[in-house]
Amino acid sequence: MADMDTLERAADAPAGPAFRTQPHNIEAEQSLLGAVLVNNEAFHRVSDFLRAEHFYEPVHQRIFEACAIRIGRGQLADHRTLYHLFETDPALQELDGPRYLARLAAAAETIINASEYGRIIHDLALRRGLIRVGEEVVTTAYEPQAEGSGKDQIETAERRLFELAQQGEITGDFRGFSGVLTEAVRHIESAFHKTGKVTGVPTGLTGLDEKMGGLQRSDLLILAGRPSMGKTALAVTIAANAAMAEFHERDREQAKHENFVVGVFSLEMSAEQLATRLISAQAQVESDRLRRGDFDENDWPKLVRATQELSALPLFIDDTPALSVSALRTRARRLKRTQGLNLLVVDYLQLLRGSGTYAQANRVQEISEITQSLKAIAKELNIPVLALSQLSRAVEQREDKRPMLSDLRESGSIEQDADIVMFVFREEYYLSRAVPAQRESEPQDKFQERYQQWFERCQAMHNKAEVIIAKQRHGPIGTVQVQFDGSYGRFRNLETSAYQDSYP
Repeated sequence: MADMDTLERAADAPAGPAFRTQPHNIEAEQSLLGAVLVNNEAFHRVSDFLRAEHFYEPVHQRIFEACAIRIGRGQLADHRTLYHLFETDPALQELDGPRYLARLAAAAETIINASEYGRIIHDLALRRGLIRVGEEVVTTAYEPQAEGSGKDQIETAERRLFELAQQGEITGDFRGFSGVLTEAVRHIESAFHKTGKVTGVPTGLTGLDEKMGGLQRSDLLILAGRPSMGKTALAVTIAANAAMAEFHERDREQAKHENFVVGVFSLEMSAEQLATRLISAQAQVESDRLRRGDFDENDWPKLVRATQELSALPLFIDDTPALSVSALRTRARRLKRTQGLNLLVVDYLQLLRGSGTYAQANRVQEISEITQSLKAIAKELNIPVLALSQLSRAVEQREDKRPMLSDLRESGSIEQDADIVMFVFREEYYLSRAVPAQRESEPQDKFQERYQQWFERCQAMHNKAEVIIAKQRHGPIGTVQVQFDGSYGRFRNLETSAYQDSYP
């Protein structure tokens, strides 16, 4: 009858020259299972990252799964209680089930080593997963009839590797409150010493920085607006201003660059188009003239100087279209690891794709998955994530065109997951398209009075914009008045350096 020694010899038998045995460690699996059978506390030490499928030996998978079920019910799991569960298991019958379980328990290592054995088993499972992914990638690449281009296959490989890396990943645990308090006080002290009391990533817009204290780490910020309101221009302005700002002395030792590092995922515009906007704003040369090449010799020095200044910024742009949220997370991680990352901008939310599972479901579920993933990225990388979003057409049906939270597309998930929701609104856009016409039977003087009111309102709102903070989880809501230079595609502080609150 086969027994424990037989299983070990069969698993560790030397492989023939035609193939290699996948990475595994039968002894570690047996030692961990024995520790669990002797003391169920050993299971709790590995259950947050170890699963039954991580075991190499199928019999061990079934034993661990049976232990998990009984322990999850609050029942005892040892070699005696499991005996009845395996009476009909052919694999255990071949190993003389009761005897094998008893030998596992008798050969158990101390519970102190359970976590270490669990790590070994998990690491070997990841290596076997890498082998499977690699084999599938190679097979698909060789297949002439394979669906999708080479880039699609790379994207699939990245997604598979990301999913593999997520298996059993532990990103946190309970923390003692005294340690949490110490960290909170450290942040408060750091904020006290910072100029302007901007504790997060600066936006360069005084009103916004005063309202929010900068863009805070681990926050998901949604910037929404109707088309032509300037969402992208505002996001690019914030990204450039952040990349131009230097770290405070207290934080610089932990940074990979003197300035804040900004990553931009531009799913709508090309990287060259974004660069043209930045050059236009920095050189003070109209972007329309740059696109048409309509500028004179006097503009060249300004363009050269602007290009040199911008090229030194730690600003990185990825303009891959139809990017999946899992691929975005992988690339953000890579940028964080190689260059450092302090702010992530996504333009825009609705152009991202969800995972394969949700992509086949309805759009609301897919958007919900995307917003949850963006919030998870913000927490995991400990950075603010600024995501742009479209608004529904409901705005156009109201007399007051200022957006509200209910105007967000798929607003349930976006509003719920976001820490801050901001709207950009330019009344000038709507005023310029609502030129008064004389009504039937309207006296000329009444029409002239109404026209004069419209004209004065247009003058007052010329190159003005509002950034409406409609939701802020940790601060006040309100409206910030900013200057909008449409010809340069940028936002800046009001020339009066003042802003008004529309909310109490």
